[in-house]
Amino acid sequence: MYKKIILILLLLGATSLSAGLFGEDKEEIILPTHEIFIEGEEVFSESDILDALSAEHKSMYQFWKDDKATIKDKLIPTLSEALRSFFDSEGYYDAKFKIKVTKSTVRVMVIENEPVLVNDINITSDFDVSPYIELQKGDIFKAKKFIASKGDIISALLKDGYCSYELDSKAYVDLDKRSVDLRYVVKKGGVCTFGNVSIKGLKTIDPEIVKSRVRAKVGERFSTELVQNTSTAIYSLQSFDSVLIGVDRKFYNVVPVDILVKEMEKPYHLEAGAGFDTYVGARVHGKIVKHNFMGNAQQLSLKLAWSQFEQVAIVDFYRPVLFSVGDFAIDIGASGGYSSLDFEGFHEAKAFARTFLKHESEQFKVIAGLAFEAIEISRLEDNQTILPPDAYNTFLLAYPYLDISYDGRDSKLNPKYGYYLGAYLETGIPTDDQSSLYLKAQIEARAIYTVSDLTMAVVGKMGSIAMEDDTYGGIPESKKFFGGGAYSNRAYGFRELGVITSPTTYELFGAMSMANLSLEFDYPVWADLYAAAFTDNTMLTDESYDFTGEIITSAGVGVRYITPVGPFKLDVGMNVEDPSQYGISFQIGQSF
Repeated sequence: MYKKIILILLLLGATSLSAGLFGEDKEEIILPTHEIFIEGEEVFSESDILDALSAEHKSMYQFWKDDKATIKDKLIPTLSEALRSFFDSEGYYDAKFKIKVTKSTVRVMVIENEPVLVNDINITSDFDVSPYIELQKGDIFKAKKFIASKGDIISALLKDGYCSYELDSKAYVDLDKRSVDLRYVVKKGGVCTFGNVSIKGLKTIDPEIVKSRVRAKVGERFSTELVQNTSTAIYSLQSFDSVLIGVDRKFYNVVPVDILVKEMEKPYHLEAGAGFDTYVGARVHGKIVKHNFMGNAQQLSLKLAWSQFEQVAIVDFYRPVLFSVGDFAIDIGASGGYSSLDFEGFHEAKAFARTFLKHESEQFKVIAGLAFEAIEISRLEDNQTILPPDAYNTFLLAYPYLDISYDGRDSKLNPKYGYYLGAYLETGIPTDDQSSLYLKAQIEARAIYTVSDLTMAVVGKMGSIAMEDDTYGGIPESKKFFGGGAYSNRAYGFRELGVITSPTTYELFGAMSMANLSLEFDYPVWADLYAAAFTDNTMLTDESYDFTGEIITSAGVGVRYITPVGPFKLDVGMNVEDPSQYGISFQIGQSF
């Protein structure tokens, strides 16, 4: 212990010494500046022009700063060129400006004059390009929009399989008339298909494993979307530092797929953290993962978590492509562990082991598995009994299960269009006289559609449990249906809702049947920030196949911030019959 402390002190001393030697304590060199003023602008804001000149100034959110705008002296010689470039790009080719420089100030006098307008748009094409041309007749001609339209047309052609296109686009500008005529000539050419797949860079991974993730299959219609999906699927093996896919070769409309990968140099991933969960409270967790465990993109991981209400320890193993049936690659996975969790009024301790086979393609996924669980249900101390006495038992369960889904959404992270269908089936096999034979089934459907910038989504779920012997205690309480949380009813906490007895009241024990319908509307308000409105409607009954019970309806609002891993969502929902009952939920990832 003392050796470690001494080593840390020595390292800190060495760091301080090196900082002194290399001059990190020196004051920051500040370049000379002039105060800059913009005058005469009418169409453009002062802020827009200052940004174009790379001047430093107060933004609308920096209320604590003064209004002084400055520009570095080294930029002053470039002001004329920067102003000309800015006004031309915005369609004001006839704009005039004067620059006056003193010892301490720069004054820019602007006369914007009239802009150049789009007079005519002529399109000759055998491919519908109109959705990708943002400029319309009468619009101010902005060169960046014209250039962007060319890129959008090319992207659309490649996405739809036309890799042998011809595109000629021109803008004829008449400065005297302050008008511009746009011309687009497009020939889509023949449909291209994917050719043979070649893979380079593998050392410890079988090429068949990588090929199982290739969505751009031989003979398929060429599409840049399938190329991107291939990259995503290969990266999902979590065994590569880089994946490069080349589709720049072409032989008579056949495009070979050249894949170059680099296997992960540091396969160990360590993760530790502390935070607060709205369900289990303050929580610490840790995880260690060995990627490409013993080669062939296998994965071994250990997950540990602890909070006042939950303790978890899980070991996971995953191997892609155990075997193949025709073109269908079959993966295998296994996990085992222990969890201890407090519910409302009762406690569950569970040891479990499960294994499964999985096939996953671009849109279709099926998992078939077998699980074993030893569950002990006990009453929490200082809590009143909410279950019949025979519900507090030890259950030994073995159950095969099947999980099937079809994902027709345009994006898994933040969809704007499409649909999703899912079904789950589980059959419990009793292994002692405390357990009953049961069948648990659940289905889910999602639909998403966007009009203009408004995204509308509907998510419906239904499920029921049927038992051979329907006496209470035949299955563990945790196997039953509960409601509440970000994926259910957002006026309540996660798994807070049991059997519903009225639009405002519910029991704490779980339900034998469940139905939930959610509607959501998302609309962008600024950049990547979205506002949302939603309603959640939940039914939980204590009889199998009973969908005639009471419904708790909630409504609420939220905000979404779009990140590379999906939206960060914060929602506030309340019971429409009792607004004093409300919930706050947050999550990363889309719920539809």
